[in-house]
Amino acid sequence: MIKSRFNTERISIKTGIIFSRFGISPNTWTVMGLIPAILGFIILAIYQDLLASLLFFILSGVIDAIDGAVARVTRSISAQGAFLDGIIDRYVEILLYMGLLFFLFSREEFLLPNSFWISLLIFGALMPTYIRSYAHHRGVVIDSEDLRRMGGLLERAERLTLIYIGMFLGLFEEIWLVYVIAIASILANITALQRLWFVINYGKRI
Repeated sequence: MIKSRFNTERISIKTGIIFSRFGISPNTWTVMGLIPAILGFIILAIYQDLLASLLFFILSGVIDAIDGAVARVTRSISAQGAFLDGIIDRYVEILLYMGLLFFLFSREEFLLPNSFWISLLIFGALMPTYIRSYAHHRGVVIDSEDLRRMGGLLERAERLTLIYIGMFLGLFEEIWLVYVIAIASILANITALQRLWFVINYGKRI
């Protein structure tokens, strides 16, 4: 949704030109993005440092943007690279949520245990991608443009942005982080239902 609303092509090209000079392949950049995410998880889960963890996960996101920019500038975009990027994205996101699970394990709760909200968030993070992939796998939605049109209220970029905002607010009052996680978990699952509805109606049209 963020990408569809803002034209980031110019920034992406400039980024790709700068970082392509390092001679590092896009796939290597992709894998490198996992390193700060692992460090962010360790810092959050073991050392309970919310700010340092937030910075490491933001760094992981920056590297994730670099790999795609370099691939476009060097004309090395490939199906294998897109596949690897998607897998690493899932690992990074789940590392973040698992870190938050450890961080909030014995802290103030909102209506339900924090573990419930984070579990719901993980489910909501995985299901939209699964629905899109399974719809394509089963031949219900084949056209790539239709697959992109599935969209949804809270896609990955918006989901992570919301969580990062929650982590920042949590530096002042930890309960605000819990509030944001609860909101994100609900919106993420609404997104899954939106995509499911899209697929069901698409199947009826054909």
